[in-house]
Amino acid sequence: MPPSCCRVPGLGAILAATLFLSATAHMVRWGPTPMQAIQAATVNAADLMGWSGRVGSLEPDHYADVIAVHGDPLADVTTLEKVAFVMKGGVVVKEDRP
Repeated sequence: MPPSCCRVPGLGAILAATLFLSATAHMVRWGPTPMQAIQAATVNAADLMGWSGRVGSLEPDHYADVIAVHGDPLADVTTLEKVAFVMKGGVVVKEDRP
């Protein structure tokens, strides 16, 4: 049986978002702009997997997990490493309140 931390609802989404966003910030160090790095991890990844009609962007009838950060990730991509809000499958699984 997996440890109890693995059974916490939404924890997987938070960990996945944290890893993805950290990788996005690291990618920018190698040349892409913040927008290119975000697109590589979202819309471009969906297209590569043949899922662009279902995921990768916020559009009607698409599946989407949503994150929010305080700040502008296009100005400072490292803001993506400090996730304030996560929505997975239409359910808020993390929300930092000021």
